[in-house]
Amino acid sequence: MIAVPSASPLLQLDGLTRRFQARTALDGLHLSVGAGEIVGLLGPNGAGKSTTFQLLAGLLAPDAGRVLFEGRPLALKDPALRQRMGILFQRGSLDDLMSARENLRLGARLYGLTGARAEARVERMLGLIGLEARGDERVATWSGGMRRRLELARALVHEPRVLLMDEPSQGLDEASFRAFWAHLHALRETEGLTVLLTTHRADEAHLCDRLAVLDEGRLVACDTPAALAARVGGDILTLEAREPERLVVELREGLGLEGRVVEGRVQVETERGHALVPRVVEALPPGRLASVSVRPPSLADVFLQLTGRTLGVDAPTAEPSPRKRRR
Repeated sequence: MIAVPSASPLLQLDGLTRRFQARTALDGLHLSVGAGEIVGLLGPNGAGKSTTFQLLAGLLAPDAGRVLFEGRPLALKDPALRQRMGILFQRGSLDDLMSARENLRLGARLYGLTGARAEARVERMLGLIGLEARGDERVATWSGGMRRRLELARALVHEPRVLLMDEPSQGLDEASFRAFWAHLHALRETEGLTVLLTTHRADEAHLCDRLAVLDEGRLVACDTPAALAARVGGDILTLEAREPERLVVELREGLGLEGRVVEGRVQVETERGHALVPRVVEALPPGRLASVSVRPPSLADVFLQLTGRTLGVDAPTAEPSPRKRRR
């Protein structure tokens, strides 16, 4: 069992297990999340992170294990836990026929907030995501990035202690991705927010305080992004050529380099990538390589080293269908 340090955890997952017939989707997950932390569950589809999300969101029941909030055990469908937690699903769930303010008011009402207190929270959240001037517009006309920021605000309108997010930046372009995370970090500072999210994106994982790396339902590593990246020493040399498997053999026999084929390209971990490039080019016949590049290691490389697999592309998590209205 991998111990996850936290002096006084706000949220603690203690041996969470979930099976689907003969397959174990989550195998005794132990994870602690401290107050104010942003903790990411990193892994591809099938790693167990979406199952963890569904368990905490109350969409599934665990076969074993428990959840503790501030040291007290809570049933996953306990209203006390629901009140303390905001949930941002992977798929959008806004009502397109409503304005931004109306969507936030609906979210507040679902958690029992009404009257002046609800209105104050609605206006505060619109201000924090920078959309107060457009609060009366119907959200059907909004861009994907604006809609995602509004969904973030709606998940927090009832002042939860913990925000649970499933692949929060799925489908966002680079500008929207950066804006979403800027607002998330600002909300962490102003609202005292604690965040637990799932992701398969290495660039998103780098923005977390700590990462729990999941593989086939098991926790295989947990540390800061910097500490995890340091597990891959030096540089990543990437070589593109026809017959990459043959190139791996040529590098081993000719230069004593150990490479592996990743998504059709050969990758070599090396201490001094730029110094190695001329040696590789000179040792191979002219025209053998289509391209050569050197870069620092990423969290995708860490996952590959830990599991032997790539992060890949995730599949959407099952969730309730969005509410529809007729005119």
